[in-house]
Amino acid sequence: QVQLVESGGGLVQAGGSLRLSCAASRNIFSVGTMGWYRQAPGKKRELVATITSGGFTLYEDSVKGRFTISRDNAKSTVYLQMNSLKPEDTAVYYCNAKGGWPAPYNYWGQGTQVTVSS
Repeated sequence: QVQLVESGGGLVQAGGSLRLSCAASRNIFSVGTMGWYRQAPGKKRELVATITSGGFTLYEDSVKGRFTISRDNAKSTVYLQMNSLKPEDTAVYYCNAKGGWPAPYNYWGQGTQVTVSS
């Protein structure tokens, strides 16, 4: 089993930046897809960004050009650099790891709070 632990959340003013980190208890980052999701109060959890083992990235439309997802397989860590933050980015951000080798897996972190003030 793998545990994912997020860090880097906090309170920031609109226009500011934060970098979220997600570390795995063992190295599973050489395969599979890593992603960041978020859930605001009263709303469903939504995908923010994903990155495949080959480095292919996808972003939710509202964060394109502002957020950057990256991964460091040697450190078993995935990052989300968030710039030009807006109040609507306020949410709990969750790390996810999904893959199919050697067997299907789907792990989630506990979440980290990001609050953007206007």
